[in-house]
Amino acid sequence: MNIDYIKDYGEVIPFNGAFNLKPKEKTVKKQIKLSKQNDNKVYTSIQELIKKIGLKSGDTISFHHHLRNGDKVTRIILKACEELGINDLKLAISAIFPVHNFIVDFAKKGIVSQIDTNYCVGEVANAITRGLFKKVAIFRTHGGRARAIYAGDLKIDVAFIAASASDEAGNINGIMGKNAFGSIGYAMPDADCAKISVAVSDTMYPYPLSNPSITQDKIDYVLMVDEIGDPNGIKSGTTDITKDPIQLKIAKTTANLIYESGLLKDGFSFQTGAGGISLASAHYVKEIMKEKNIKGSFIMGGITAYLVNLYNDGYFSNIFDVQDFDLEAVKSLRENKKHYEVSSSLYANIHTSSPIVNKLDCVVLGATEVDTNFNTNVITSSNGYIMGGSGGHSDAAAGAKLAIITTNLIRTRKAIVKEKINSITTPGESINALVCEYGVALNDKTLAKILKNSKLKIIDIKDLAKLANNICGVCEFEKSNKKIVAVVEYRDGSVIDVIRQK
Repeated sequence: MNIDYIKDYGEVIPFNGAFNLKPKEKTVKKQIKLSKQNDNKVYTSIQELIKKIGLKSGDTISFHHHLRNGDKVTRIILKACEELGINDLKLAISAIFPVHNFIVDFAKKGIVSQIDTNYCVGEVANAITRGLFKKVAIFRTHGGRARAIYAGDLKIDVAFIAASASDEAGNINGIMGKNAFGSIGYAMPDADCAKISVAVSDTMYPYPLSNPSITQDKIDYVLMVDEIGDPNGIKSGTTDITKDPIQLKIAKTTANLIYESGLLKDGFSFQTGAGGISLASAHYVKEIMKEKNIKGSFIMGGITAYLVNLYNDGYFSNIFDVQDFDLEAVKSLRENKKHYEVSSSLYANIHTSSPIVNKLDCVVLGATEVDTNFNTNVITSSNGYIMGGSGGHSDAAAGAKLAIITTNLIRTRKAIVKEKINSITTPGESINALVCEYGVALNDKTLAKILKNSKLKIIDIKDLAKLANNICGVCEFEKSNKKIVAVVEYRDGSVIDVIRQK
């Protein structure tokens, strides 16, 4: 990539390998302040609080996404900013869902000028793709966002942190209260480093709040609102095992691949997503563990009821939880002693001593496109429109001993495996294998030796691309020189790709 500088992003450090960029010696600490016994932290007027903290045009404000498609906090704050005449805001929000479609109107009014996120779907994604926002968007990974905050690359003026429970001093969590949504892990770096941290809650408990996820020394103010959101919105998208016979075949092949790799033994650690194939893969892994009497160490990632059941049934001893995808997972986080809430930095920040992803044996991931070098796209569709984001994709792929992409070879009459792809999110060097309905493609010489006598159908990824071409026709790759609308930042802060306007 021959780009040195991108307006409203800055100097470009090109991606040069998953572990080749050494960190700069800098960290951001929370500002020092004087606290007195009678200081009042609690506000009920949003406008009064915003005036108090001095939020102004051009600032960066952050939000976390644990309420997912049930979030109401972002709208509440932006509406107040509009009423106070504050504009040109950079929105550092860890993920964007259809509930946030209203942000497009705020962009048209000039109130929001830039998006910094890890995942984006809905009208905001379309608006970024069309170049509607004044400034280029930045897509990071979950671990990369934490890294950027601690390194000072993402400077947050005010962090607005939704909390389902708070006390008057600012001890907060997401597991208590009428709108409990679970882990609050993505907001922890924000609370550590933002110039000002504001907890936004709808349920006040007597001091001291039990089991605080973020403690009072990191929260400057508490804003009480009528409702932070609808926790039923955290179950957005499918969290059920697929019934599609082709996808079940892919999932069963994936489980057999994991077992034959030699990693599925006592102490096994595993991350999988909440999608249909991923959960089906977890189901078939469980069947093997049951048959072989294997006891795993930990499961991680977005937590669902299915993963909680694996813990409750004794297949795994621990759960590491950075976000919850259903209310059963929230209940487990509240009640199970070895269901641990972790920060996004502990989960996946490459510039810490030891993120948990480095202890993963295996991760099962999805893709919208994969090229013949195993480079993987999870941000745009095959027509170049933004429809997702890395989330923890690149983080887990880099850390795990075995990173597997599962996908149909063809989806909606379009090839998924092809010579070139629209955008690279996760580099091929982090991917060990791809599983589709036609077999297993390997990108790991050691694994290939282990599977030399396997009954699995091993197929070259270039042959998969040819097969897809034969079925769908050759996919023409359209190189664009239109303006850059989004920067795809790798987890270490280098730039792995850019997305251009459609």
